[in-house]
Amino acid sequence: MADNYLGRKMEEYFAEKGRPQKRYKVSLTSLLAKNRSHRAYDASFKVREEQLLQIIGVNRLVASARNQQVLRFRPVLGEEAAQLVPKVRLGGALPEMHFPPVGEEPNAFIVICSEKEGRYVDIDTGISAQSMLLRAVELGLNGICIAAFDRVEVRNLLHLPCEPLLILAIGRGAEQVEIAEIGAEESHDYYRRGEKHIVPKVRVEDLIIK
Repeated sequence: MADNYLGRKMEEYFAEKGRPQKRYKVSLTSLLAKNRSHRAYDASFKVREEQLLQIIGVNRLVASARNQQVLRFRPVLGEEAAQLVPKVRLGGALPEMHFPPVGEEPNAFIVICSEKEGRYVDIDTGISAQSMLLRAVELGLNGICIAAFDRVEVRNLLHLPCEPLLILAIGRGAEQVEIAEIGAEESHDYYRRGEKHIVPKVRVEDLIIK
């Protein structure tokens, strides 16, 4: 659950009983497995500013090409988030479906911007986005990287001083997402199987250069 609610309750329980606390480790593999893109969100759950700041905070620790640290981040909540929703496009591989569904829009975003241009900015952006989404999963949240958006309109809406590169939607996902193992030559397009969102991923043996 969000913000490690269960973990805190367990700590309170052991503290009350005077018992030694057992801490559970979260593996990188489990975080990666849970880090699936969500295009629909639980509108009843409101992301807090504190959570967005915790997610953005990972950028103090991640790698940066030549340590230039040119990325800047704009948290977006509340009315601004509602205004941002129409300016982003989701689910390009499923044009017959409307994403996000009405009533299941994300209510929080992080806009990744850069103060400078250069050959390393895209590398830093990828590292940053993946790291922030993993932190979101660790907090019990979900997200998605959005590259399809109206850059001029987003920049004007949020009064950004520099160019927006990528937008992360953050929230509590409302989809069932599963991974399907495929061969390298099979279609990589995600699809729907009933209520489940299926994400094809190439099996390890086909990723290895022999």
